[in-house]
Amino acid sequence: MTDTKHEADVAFIKALAELLRENDLTELEVMREYGDDDSLNVRVSRMSQAAPAPVQVAVPAAAPAPVAAPAAAAAPVEAPAAQEDPASHPGAVTSPMVGTVYMQPEPGAPSFISVGASVSEGDTLLIVEAMKTMNHIHAPKSGTIKRILVGDGDAVEFGTPLVIVE
Repeated sequence: MTDTKHEADVAFIKALAELLRENDLTELEVMREYGDDDSLNVRVSRMSQAAPAPVQVAVPAAAPAPVAAPAAAAAPVEAPAAQEDPASHPGAVTSPMVGTVYMQPEPGAPSFISVGASVSEGDTLLIVEAMKTMNHIHAPKSGTIKRILVGDGDAVEFGTPLVIVE
């Protein structure tokens, strides 16, 4: 009977993953009750970085001119390169945890960083809140902020590129 239950759970999880993909969701969490002391908690998620690609492709495709077809074909070639760039860039600072980004120390205060600003090694770049704990993300080296890849209040995953420092 346990094998049958296990197979049913696997089928259930596969169905949740399919639902996630079909509805373009990034996360789905379900609790399935079997009895008093028997339940299954499932959280299925996928990287949220895959979501921007359709948005970038949709913009050129919306152009009404028939000549826009070659431009639309060229856009997807450029979009993956742009998506690969931040994470593989040698100056990329990535999130060490899952959480919410805050660009300033408190609401209404100026941001820690801005594009073009100089930072020293150890300076606070931003805060990632995880489980009500404010984690300061520090500059790994001195340099200039070239790109800020997240916004205030954005949810980030482990390894999400946050900032590029050169």
